[in-house]
Amino acid sequence: MERGLRVFGDPKVELHVHLDGAIRPETILHFGRKRGVPLPGSTVDDLLNHVSCRIPMTLTQFLGKFNHYMPAIAGDREAVRRIAYELVETKAKEGVIYVEVRYSPHLLANCCVDPIPWGQSEGDLTPDEVVNLVNQGLQDGERDFRIKARSILCCMRHMPSWSPEVVELCKKYRNNSVVAIDLAGDESVKMENSSEHRKAYEPARRAGVSDRSCCKEAERCGIHRTVHAGEAGPPAIIKEAVYLLKAERIGHGYRVLEDPELYKELLGAKMHFEVCPLSSYFTGACLPDFGKHPVAQFRKDRANYSINTDDPLIFNSNIDKDYSIVKDYMGFTEEDFKRVNINAAQSSFLPEKEKQELLNTLYEAYGMVPNAS
Repeated sequence: MERGLRVFGDPKVELHVHLDGAIRPETILHFGRKRGVPLPGSTVDDLLNHVSCRIPMTLTQFLGKFNHYMPAIAGDREAVRRIAYELVETKAKEGVIYVEVRYSPHLLANCCVDPIPWGQSEGDLTPDEVVNLVNQGLQDGERDFRIKARSILCCMRHMPSWSPEVVELCKKYRNNSVVAIDLAGDESVKMENSSEHRKAYEPARRAGVSDRSCCKEAERCGIHRTVHAGEAGPPAIIKEAVYLLKAERIGHGYRVLEDPELYKELLGAKMHFEVCPLSSYFTGACLPDFGKHPVAQFRKDRANYSINTDDPLIFNSNIDKDYSIVKDYMGFTEEDFKRVNINAAQSSFLPEKEKQELLNTLYEAYGMVPNAS
């Protein structure tokens, strides 16, 4: 989509997009043929008919979509590097000037799970090598498309044994594209039964509840923290993320509105919510009526939130579709979009100097006075 035809044509910031949910269908078909991996379609349209959502479904049904195509990608060195590079290109074309892309190193390495996630045997690609390959792809994309890209490494709720390695990879690559740790997956897995997840977030846990955004130990380790919470699970999951894991940002977080006291507290603390409007429709996280979407309340209350795509392959979408939703159904204006992107930049996990440079770029593009958001 050309700049002049976009809902919001100025530079944008995106904080919540999954690498394995943003792969080009052409790339999936290429590696399926190259590796001899059966796919549910031999053309882009056929493939999208199987992997893309058409109607709202449960979160479990949504997650099942990945099984249709990830066998063609997971465990392949060339594929892992290429999908990272292509995501940066795609985001640059969408007018995004800074993106934080997240993924599970273990799932892209095709590590063994019971059951094995993509139905294949474990290969020789390690999670460490996955991170290195993704970094190379992101950095090549930065160079070629004049966009800044960083990554977030995901722990998976159903695989706590992976989490210690995830945090070690965050430490190892903290000065090489990786900026944070995330916790994704089934929200029904309780933290009290997942000590490895808690240990992975330990640098933040030692800091104290009142110091979420500037944890000295976390800063020393270079590990920022976001957590998927309150998408399908109750407000209690958000409390776990905030109080137990000391999350600085919440992925989705829509169910926070069901706990007015918690919502009021997080508003006061300027907790950032990574909102994904179209995603929340297809996964059944929110009511189908976009006019009643939690982001409408966030906007009214001037909460700290961003607008993101989540898994654009599965939703057959792009950032402009999510911007269209909030404009058409919630009345977002140019000023609202500017404020949302300033919020995103301020809540990004960039080092302070780079964050200020990003903010200055946005202020200049928006014709705004700094700190006037």
